[in-house]
Amino acid sequence: MEESFLLELAEEHGTPLFIVDHDIIRENYRRFRTALPRVQAYYAIKANPEPEIIETLFKEGASFDVASLAEFLRVYNLIKSWRKQEKSGFIWDKIIYANTIKQIETLKRLRPYKPLVTYDNESELVKIKEHCDTAGLVCRVNVPDTGSMVEFSSKFGVDPADAGYLIEKAFSLGLSVEGISFHVGSQCTNPDNYVTALNISAEILDEVEKRHRLRLIDIGGGFPIAYLGNEIRFESLARIINSELERLFRRELEIIAEPGRFMVANSAVLITQIIGKAKRKGKLFYYIDDGVYGTFSGVVYDHCQYHFSSLNKKDGEKEICAVVGPTCDGFDKVSMSEELPDDLQLGDYLLTRNIGAYTTVSATDYNGIPRAKILHMNR
Repeated sequence: MEESFLLELAEEHGTPLFIVDHDIIRENYRRFRTALPRVQAYYAIKANPEPEIIETLFKEGASFDVASLAEFLRVYNLIKSWRKQEKSGFIWDKIIYANTIKQIETLKRLRPYKPLVTYDNESELVKIKEHCDTAGLVCRVNVPDTGSMVEFSSKFGVDPADAGYLIEKAFSLGLSVEGISFHVGSQCTNPDNYVTALNISAEILDEVEKRHRLRLIDIGGGFPIAYLGNEIRFESLARIINSELERLFRRELEIIAEPGRFMVANSAVLITQIIGKAKRKGKLFYYIDDGVYGTFSGVVYDHCQYHFSSLNKKDGEKEICAVVGPTCDGFDKVSMSEELPDDLQLGDYLLTRNIGAYTTVSATDYNGIPRAKILHMNR
């Protein structure tokens, strides 16, 4: 979207203003499917659970990765008017509950839907057997996540050496194991993580299939977007993944993935307004109407650094300055090293791009400061 148009939207709707372009979401989905033709994309709703985004991807033919009953029901609401057989088929083929630890009440409520769920420990198997024995199971394996912006290996995944036992344990309980999954960490810029994980999964699969036939491999998410411009290009990573998939897995084995950030990060921009300006120990501080307790929550929870440009003034002498949020908390600093014009004034606007993932979903109304208004374009 042109900056002149964004400026008009800010004047019309006020700030902070979070603008989602659904044309970009559709483009990202199609780009993923083109680059990884063998892989079905299960959108990780946690990245941005806006119902409008889910509906756009639903219409594109996406499947969905959910991590809670609430997320499951957001997808289910799109098909609740379907016939029972159609709904059952969709839930089995198009939704994976990819949180390895589930509350008992959640399992009870999921049981009638016969869901596909992940697990990575024996205690979870006992819960599933008792409260959701209709589920199809996917065993999540711990894999390296070196070089990823957000790591998962310290919290999730059975050790590869124990995966065969854990799969056999599920079968011995009368449960059905459908496949193996892994996650190389979010915003993974190290392609070796995928290569290693795929080879680990293939070794486990070969051992398990001496006794049981599995039907899918879930390669997780982590597909990087260009925050800085020096990340590996997605198509280059896809070529590596495609090569390993062809080498390691039989053609009839279903391959799925859980892209979240990749689908939505670059689809949104945020417009903020300067509400304060001061010099602090020689450094210029710009105070804006959103911060780390709001849309910039990804600074804290996603380990992501966002950047700013001036939306309506370009001519001032640039200097390194701080951009901080509106709350009374000293922690509320978005960036301490932004290069911006030094002549920006109260009421001027700043623009942040690539802010569609892991931002509004974790925003709060701390200090009673309202969250950003969300505007959906090109639906």
